Parts: sequence; C-alpha cells; structure tokens
Amino acid sequence: MSNGADGSQPKVAANVDLGDVSLNQAVADGMQRVETLLMQELSKGEAFVSEKVLHLTKAGGKRFRPMFALLASQYGTEPMNERVIKAAAIVEMIHLATLYHDDVMDEADKRRGVPSANARWDNSVAILAGDILLAHTSRIMSELGVETVAHFAETFGDLVTGQMRETIGAGEGDAVEHYMNVIREKTGVLIASAGYLGGVHSGAKPEYIEALQGYGNAIGMVFQIVDDFIDIFSDTAQSGKTPGTDLREGVFTLPVLYALQEDTPVGEELRGILTGPIHDDATVEHVLALLARSQGRQKALDDVTAYLNEAERHLEALPECATTDALRNLARFTVARVG
Repeated sequence: MSNGADGSQPKVAANVDLGDVSLNQAVADGMQRVETLLMQELSKGEAFVSEKVLHLTKAGGKRFRPMFALLASQYGTEPMNERVIKAAAIVEMIHLATLYHDDVMDEADKRRGVPSANARWDNSVAILAGDILLAHTSRIMSELGVETVAHFAETFGDLVTGQMRETIGAGEGDAVEHYMNVIREKTGVLIASAGYLGGVHSGAKPEYIEALQGYGNAIGMVFQIVDDFIDIFSDTAQSGKTPGTDLREGVFTLPVLYALQEDTPVGEELRGILTGPIHDDATVEHVLALLARSQGRQKALDDVTAYLNEAERHLEALPECATTDALRNLARFTVARVG
C-alpha cells in the first residue's frame, strides 16, 4: 500500500472492523488491490502531472466508496474480480477529482491533513489535476464497457448539478429542501454508484443492485448530515474538529437551517446574527449556545433517523449474511458518531 504524504501508511476504510474475520481479510486484500491500481494508473503520464494528481491520493482518506463497492460485490457470483477492483478505483478517482475542484471553489487551505492542491500550487493547477483524474477515470471506464460509461455520465451530471446548486444558493426557495438536494447530488449519488458498480461487475441480481444503490444514497445522506452535525455540536477533544468552522465560513448546515426557520426568540436572534460569515470567536460561541437551545438539533437528528431507517429498509431486500450485517453496522456506527 502506498505511503502517506508524511511517509506513514494511509488510513483506509479497510481498517474498519466489519464484524467477520473472513470478510475483514477479503476486503483488506481487495483494498490493497484497489490502492495498487490507483497508484499505477495515477502515476502514468508526465512526472509534473502525476505529482499533482497523486498529492491527495497519497494523503490517504477513508476510502469508504471503494470499500462499499467491494462489499457490494459480495452479492454477486464473482466477488472482487478484476472488473470490481477497477470499478472501486474509478469511484475513488471521481471522488478525488471533485475534492480538487471543491477546494478551489471553497478556497480551502487543507485537505486530508495536508495543504490543498490550490494552496500548495495554485487554482489552475488544482483544476487541471482534477481534470486529469477524470481523464484517467474515463480510460478505465472504457475498459468496463458502455454501461459503466453511461452510468457515470449520469452520475457526474448529478455531481456537477449539486455543486452548481450549492454555488447559486436556495434563493427564494426552501433552504432545507435545497440543502437536502445538494447533499443528495454531491454525496449520495457517488456512494450509490459504488454500490451499483460493485453489484453490476460481480454479477449480482438486479434486485440486489437496486437495494445497494438505495442503501448507498441513504447512507450518503446520513454521512453528510452527521458531519455537519459534528461541526456544531461535537466536543473538540472527541471529534478533532473546531466547532463552528462552517459558521465561520458562512456555511449554514441542516441544524442551523432548521433553527433559522423557528418562530421563537432563539430563531429571531439567529436570523439577526447569521447574515454571512462570522469572524470573531465570541459571536461563534454565542451562536453555538443559541443553536444548543434551538429545535435544530432534534430536527436534524430526526432526519438522520429517517435516512437510517431508509437504509435499513433497503438492506431487507438483501440476503442475511456477514456482508449485510457489516453494512447495517456501518450505518449504525455513523449515527453513533453524534454522541
């Protein structure tokens, strides 16, 4: 497995205990093959190009999407075959490409614990690094066939739509509905694609593939809402994150949006304060205290529960086995992160 940017081994999703020894080993082996393929493919071309493309790859990451593709392939007649490994790799490469582009749009300084590409080089280099990732991805997709190319054309259309939707903003529309559409398009669809491709390229039954897609979309919604929840309500020592980072950047996530809609003194005060980014610590602390008193926390948790239940319903369409248990536990573990 490739070394991280600091010379250490990157942390990948294969380190997660899936609750079954043989499944743990199979996924760890599969993730090693995915990582090897990533390094081989992204090292192709001119050195000055591959250096930039490998920047975030070497930094590690959870690698949840390729892991889910490998787990999805367990429902087929040929789990973790070479086509599945390629499918898992291209899902991660698409994800990496979106990170390069997102960091430019967000003017981010850090990504995966290292300087973002736009901070280390510049915006043009970061955009081009994302573009070359899409070129590498297209080459591998062509090896998997027209169906995979067509699927990703639709998926990438959704990803771009979500980014554009977020950039333009809700306008006069419902802010919560807008937020849900954005995270479905930016997060849910790519995790759903991992389930789809893992199932398709392992020979899984159509009903299993549909269930895996549905689970992936639902769990993507859970992941994003929980991440946003942690930004506001977590303890720094527990999460490693500074509470209120999104507020400082003027990004209002689900608990905040619900709180802003409240017809209460708390909601009224928040509407007076939250008109853009917050630049001083005292105001951030005050807003966090107001949010703790609001209904936003509980309403966001209710949505998490609803998406978790949706994920569970999709799992009911899959056979009971170690893989289904693993997917069920992964969903519950994600929700448990809110404390």
